[in-house]
Amino acid sequence: MGGSKLSGEWTVREVLNWTRGYFEEAGIIQPRLEAEILLAHALEVERLQLYLSPDKPLTVDERTKFRTFIQKRRAGTPLQHLIGEVSFFGLRFKVRRDALIPRGETEELLDRTLRLVPRDQDVRCLDLGTGSGVLAVSIARYLPRAAVVAVDISPEALELARENATLNGVADRVTLVESDWFAGVDGAFDLIVSNPPYVESGAIAGLAAEVRDHEPHVALDGGPDGIDQIRNVIAGAVAHLAPGGRLLLEIGHGQGERVRALLVAAGLDGAAIESDIAGLERFALARRPS
Repeated sequence: MGGSKLSGEWTVREVLNWTRGYFEEAGIIQPRLEAEILLAHALEVERLQLYLSPDKPLTVDERTKFRTFIQKRRAGTPLQHLIGEVSFFGLRFKVRRDALIPRGETEELLDRTLRLVPRDQDVRCLDLGTGSGVLAVSIARYLPRAAVVAVDISPEALELARENATLNGVADRVTLVESDWFAGVDGAFDLIVSNPPYVESGAIAGLAAEVRDHEPHVALDGGPDGIDQIRNVIAGAVAHLAPGGRLLLEIGHGQGERVRALLVAAGLDGAAIESDIAGLERFALARRPS
């Protein structure tokens, strides 16, 4: 098992080569990269240090720690949960099982959001279903005059978002609210952003094991047709958008026309569906008439 036979010393080079083969056998898509990330985490060094000291032998404690990591990863534990953090739009965020692991599509949603507002403009923003807080915290970090309200039904997710707001120095401009969508939200906002659950209930069992078994189903399950929670967001957004305010949503592939119809029926202008970098419809945008 693994890419090569390990010597008695277990040098950095040997461990990486062996783990790459071990991960390849498990079908892990980026086996070498993940091996490097986990080894650097086990050794408590930057990845670059692995290349600077390839012949460094691991201590017994380092071997034990790394062995635990790679066994858990091969068994399906997400890499991000093992290292406890993720990079998102140039910022560092803690991650746990309490919230979804941030993904590239949500970075694209953030990029679209930031392009709508000048950095020197006052703006009130609402992040619905904030999870780990990546959207709320990033908006506050990159728009220095933004006041952000971050909503989630999960107190555990809100605690994680609180930690991330503090970690990124924006805790004073991110207000956390425990609420079932708009139930506990007051006021009108210039921006409402959300990455709501959009997986069809019947499709959850078929998700990759590391998603199905390690991420909260409440953040995945969009109901029988996948858009139950999107309906809730759109229905409540109309009353909570300021005149000219924008709504931006992440949606599932194949949901575009149904979501666009909901936006139009709600009386929002400029309803549009846009694709992600992979060419899949992924974002819904609209605005409240001025």
